[in-house]
Amino acid sequence: MAELSLIDDIRAASRLMVRELGFMDATVAASGYPPSAVHTILEIGIRGPMTSGELGAFLRLEKSSVSRLVRKLIDCGELRETPDEADARSKLLSLTAKGQRTLQALHAFGRQQVRGALATLTEAEQRTVREGMMLYAQALRASRVGEEAEAAV
Repeated sequence: MAELSLIDDIRAASRLMVRELGFMDATVAASGYPPSAVHTILEIGIRGPMTSGELGAFLRLEKSSVSRLVRKLIDCGELRETPDEADARSKLLSLTAKGQRTLQALHAFGRQQVRGALATLTEAEQRTVREGMMLYAQALRASRVGEEAEAAV
């Protein structure tokens, strides 16, 4: 069992990261969009077309939230819906040309933000940050998935 001071230090660092990355702001990454919309554009841009259901599961958002979010991004010209050739009942979400431009701007913003932070660290510290963040993210997911599996029993 991890000691309380270790747990509290990690929680404090997590809160600081959320604030420093701008997730407490109404919009993030100089995009004019809330965090859920930014993540939607990023994930569809990275992973390719997906259904609203797949998007909701991936982002861990409720169906009604996804529906409102998708509608807003379609109305703003960032996303489009097209029939899913594999399942006529479903529609695939993909980025429009505007969405592709927004995606590139989000990547540029995020990369610059990380580049600026990493510039203050040695190469060894940079690798430590990468490895630690990847391990911690994987552990958070494993813990959640384990809890969901236990709750389903």
